[in-house]
Parts: sequence; C-alpha cells; structure tokens
Amino acid sequence: MFTTIPDNQTTGQEAWRTEARCASGDGTLAATFFSEELQDIAAAKRICAECPVMADCLEGALERYEPYGVWGGQLFLNGKVLTNKRRRGRPPKIARPEDDFPLIPVPERLVSLLRTA
Repeated sequence: MFTTIPDNQTTGQEAWRTEARCASGDGTLAATFFSEELQDIAAAKRICAECPVMADCLEGALERYEPYGVWGGQLFLNGKVLTNKRRRGRPPKIARPEDDFPLIPVPERLVSLLRTA
C-alpha cells in the first residue's frame, strides 16, 4: 500500500527543501538551475553559496545521482560534478568575466561521496 503525502507537507528527509533559497514555489528559478548558459549557471551557484541548506541539497543530489543541473552549489552532468565548463568553440584569448563561476567548496563530510567528471 502506498502512502500519499499532501502537497503542502514534506517527509523528514525532504524538510530542508522548504528552507532552500531556490524554493520559490512557482518554479521561476528552474530555468536558471537547469540552463546551459554560463551566466545562468554562475547565477545559480551564487544563489546556492548563500543557501542555509546547501550541504543537504548537495548530499541529496549525490545520493540520487542527479543527472543534470546545479545542486548544492555544484554543477552536475550525468550524475557527476563538473569542476568547470566553458563556452562552445574556441576559448577567447582574454577570459570573459561572466564566464567565471563562483568557487563553492564541498563540505568536508561530503568529499568522499563526490564523483567528478
């Protein structure tokens, strides 16, 4: 038998989601957190950097092998964390400021779970 959880309640494991800075409730930030554009990815990482539940979000994403997007301040692709991403084509001679991602450290307790691409 399955138990249904009402939309306005969360389970103990997901309770942190209500405190997340990205939890707008209307999904307006989804395009930012799942974008291919470098400036959107950088914006999502900046939002995560100030989030009180960043470590919980990252831990959940690592456990679920999230296939894509920014989770807990890290960029995921195929269940692994990308350490960097660049624009398509030949890199410019002078780096564009908008292409610099904020460096968000992984909490010490999650380093052993980290899979990088």
